[in-house]
Amino acid sequence: MNHFKSALHRLFQPAADQRLVSWLFLRLLALVYLAAFASLSVQITGLVGETGILPLDEHFSLAAEHYGKGAWVWFPSIFWITGASDLALKGVSLLGILLSLLLLLGHRERLNLILLFLLYLSLYHAGQIFTNFQWDTLLLEAGFLAIFLVGGGNLLLIFLFDWLLFRLRFMSGVFKLVSGDPSWSGLTALNHYFETQPLPHIGAWYAHQLPELLLKAGVILTLFSELLVPFLIFFPRRFRYTAAAITLLMQLLIIATSNHNFINLLTIILCLFLLHDPLLKRVVPTRLLNRIETPESSPGRLRTGVIVIVTLLILPASLISFTNYLLRPPVLPQSLLGFSQSVQRLGIGHIFHVFPTMQTQRQELVIQGSNDGKTWQVYEFGYKPGDPSQAPAMIIPHQPRLDWMVWFVPTQQGLQMEWFGRFLQRLHQGSATVSALLDHNPFPDTPPRYLRVDSFKYSFTTAQEREQNGNWWKTEYLGQFPQVTPRRP
Repeated sequence: MNHFKSALHRLFQPAADQRLVSWLFLRLLALVYLAAFASLSVQITGLVGETGILPLDEHFSLAAEHYGKGAWVWFPSIFWITGASDLALKGVSLLGILLSLLLLLGHRERLNLILLFLLYLSLYHAGQIFTNFQWDTLLLEAGFLAIFLVGGGNLLLIFLFDWLLFRLRFMSGVFKLVSGDPSWSGLTALNHYFETQPLPHIGAWYAHQLPELLLKAGVILTLFSELLVPFLIFFPRRFRYTAAAITLLMQLLIIATSNHNFINLLTIILCLFLLHDPLLKRVVPTRLLNRIETPESSPGRLRTGVIVIVTLLILPASLISFTNYLLRPPVLPQSLLGFSQSVQRLGIGHIFHVFPTMQTQRQELVIQGSNDGKTWQVYEFGYKPGDPSQAPAMIIPHQPRLDWMVWFVPTQQGLQMEWFGRFLQRLHQGSATVSALLDHNPFPDTPPRYLRVDSFKYSFTTAQEREQNGNWWKTEYLGQFPQVTPRRP
């Protein structure tokens, strides 16, 4: 009992050797927030604006019909107050950019962190399917915890950051195993991943050419880094350093071969909490150290009490969801699931399952318009594969969410077909905000009379094929969509 009390007491001790770590984390978090808001600012109106694909006012109207006056509790968002106009959506995104810059400069840190969290939570719920990604919830929870980091954290708060990183890594590994996908158990996932991921860049083409032995070794390294390494987070310092080093290596390898917006950058800065100030002082330039002010304070009783409450929300919510996904069929009481879902509506306590299954074939959709049904012109996307001769571009940390979402459509699942149908409808109506999401609209003045969607199989060329014709991709016509075989998984 005395040992337990002593351990509990230590949790509330100031994290005295992580003041520099905390200062650096907040500055880097500001950059991630900046990237996230900037990325959304150029596409949010086309996605959910007044003439967007899934207008926010329609979403709120349906929520109000279903949940009544308490709809805002289910979808907490500032847009219930400001309205769902294009001006409000754009304004929140631009305000997020401004507050990110202020946080970067160290101005009114706690106030800016609170506002940044509330603004991003608002966009998260406003974006519907377009912002329902794990990196969005990862940023929300990291940003929420960062509110309590200002002025110095305690060991309990650092544990919550560790728990967030642990969940991201370990849960992703577990879901790869329990999914039953033979590409993970057979160590062939990387034979397909580089060419079938949502938005590959040029590094993916080169990685795809690696010998199969190296690709299998990469799968083993991935599973090792996700299933075993995360436990080192909760071991003594030297083990934490090892966890940080291996996790950093994996994130750099992913960045070198994949466009995954800001998630890998955010994962890297979460590794900062596995380090401590004396180590950082060896690598941070002395000139910068002299300009950094790290307060010698720690959380008072009020902030400590709030951190305890946050812990009692995040820990059970995330464990309940994780357990529920593992159990087949789920058997947890609805009351527990309801508690977990209520917490997750605030953007915290989520689970993570990055690439639990691996696609073995890439289907690309080509949208075309025509006024006579004979001559067809292509709507060109700016980021997803199109012209086989065009090298896949690196766009980190931007996430073009329309291009990304089109990757899911070949599965022909109901939710994907629904939003894609709305997208085609907006093109047929000539929506300017939706057309702005594309790289080229062949009908800028008047929308076409007809639209069609063709489906192609896309595969990376070999080194020899690219040397012969200069193409990065080779294509095979599959048929008109959706009269083609759905992609599985």
